[in-house]
Amino acid sequence: MQLIERFFRELDGAWRWPAPEKIRLRVIGSAALMLQTSYVRGTKDSDILETLALGPEVQKRLREIAGADSKLYDRLRMYVDIVSNGLPLLPQVPQCHAHPLVLQHFELEVLDVVDVVVSKLKRFSANDVSDISAMIDLEHVPHMRLVDRFRSALDLAIDFRADQVPLYIANLNRVERDFFGVDESSFELPGWVE
Repeated sequence: MQLIERFFRELDGAWRWPAPEKIRLRVIGSAALMLQTSYVRGTKDSDILETLALGPEVQKRLREIAGADSKLYDRLRMYVDIVSNGLPLLPQVPQCHAHPLVLQHFELEVLDVVDVVVSKLKRFSANDVSDISAMIDLEHVPHMRLVDRFRSALDLAIDFRADQVPLYIANLNRVERDFFGVDESSFELPGWVE
């Protein structure tokens, strides 16, 4: 069993607030990659996308049980990080998949591998670049699908992060050039985007 699965099992086992329905946790980032591929790398956080199902009380409890200052973190060196819905670079309608891990209190959904790669084009840290390269090497990221999903994310980014859009495009172009070995895609942007 991967450490990431053990983490969610232990979180589930420590949860003390039964509810009529399971709480859906939408896992993004490298944790989502590890939950749906053979990829493994060291990570401290398990990014959970903030959704309506995660009200303030649920978020507070998640942080108490599995946050950066929790006993679970002390034991497994991994913690839950709840990410604001507007923060990641995501396509207009992110694609998520139900994860088969059976838990008593939670249902896991994982962000599609290609959408995770799109989200990593924003920050583009060394770990992000390694994750992207690994997903391409493992053949989980068809080039044209990546471009299509990126284009969908770009439509939203132009409205909210217009000043950063050229950087996102440059990051995608680097991935195309360095990891796919193909010509860079071009994108037509409104005149007011510099």
